[in-house]
Amino acid sequence: MLIDPHSEPAGALTYHGGRADAAARLYPDAPAPWLDLSTGINPFAWEGGDVPLAALRALPSPAELAELHRAAAAAFEARDAAITALPGSEIGLHALAGLGLPRPWHVVAPSYRTHAAALPGAATIEAAVAEAVARGGGTLLLANPNNPDGRCWPAARLLELARAIGERGGVLVIDEAFADAVPGASALPYLARDDRVLVFRSFGKFFGLAGVRLGFALGGAELVGALAARLGSWPVSTAALRIGTAAYRDAAWIAATRERLAAAAASLDGVLTAHGLVPLGACPLFRLVEHVDAPLLFERLARAGILVRPFDESPARLRLGLPGDAAALARLDAALRDR
Repeated sequence: MLIDPHSEPAGALTYHGGRADAAARLYPDAPAPWLDLSTGINPFAWEGGDVPLAALRALPSPAELAELHRAAAAAFEARDAAITALPGSEIGLHALAGLGLPRPWHVVAPSYRTHAAALPGAATIEAAVAEAVARGGGTLLLANPNNPDGRCWPAARLLELARAIGERGGVLVIDEAFADAVPGASALPYLARDDRVLVFRSFGKFFGLAGVRLGFALGGAELVGALAARLGSWPVSTAALRIGTAAYRDAAWIAATRERLAAAAASLDGVLTAHGLVPLGACPLFRLVEHVDAPLLFERLARAGILVRPFDESPARLRLGLPGDAAALARLDAALRDR
């Protein structure tokens, strides 16, 4: 079926972030360029990668894939977990339903729309009842840090969930797409190769290079091996191998960027608070605000050429990513002032 790209429904902006092109068609009178705050992707991207076209003439090297695995595992402090690279963590999530994971399936919500799609028919539960559900076995999928509210689970509680569900032959799946930005949030440093845990990590969000399409699955060897088998011999491109390896080995950039993100999030918090909005969340890559007039606020920002993330299932909520510089923050400040 052919779709007219110029007849974009407004609901397209609630499905995923990063659709400034759709926003521009829906709001043709908005000033350009658009300020896209809808994704939660680091605006301060890593800039150390330089992959010549000549490097792409051969198939990706198994030796370079092994180097990427070592570099990423070291950065994650995943000392005893199996690992496989993915062409983006979303691909791994969508492969879950084909892994024969034990039932019943449960998804902790609110969270990524992808989670419910990854385990069709899964029951949706609240975080408060996750421990009781884990004691019943099956498969439990959650995000840490969570999206869109930025909630962080303590690593100790995640390990308790893993043990509880593992004792019944179940599996805990943790989506750690934003964990690079929150030191201490990851369960990976505490996992062993025989744990019935599968952890997904994203490269593009923290390193600001979403177009590289790189992610990882780590955890129990049996689970990771089953996922790797579905991906085949060349799970990611040569460009992703080289960029990812170099980025994960850039410890100085990683440390400095965590500090920079924390400072930028504090500046964003200041602007939101000044306009009567309460910023929520512990992940510095984005903030959630809840307001009865959120749909009107979205409209006002969109007409000012600023795209934030609305939620059709929670219309009182908006998620805002980090402005990339002082001018972008001032533009957001001015648009909020004009309410």
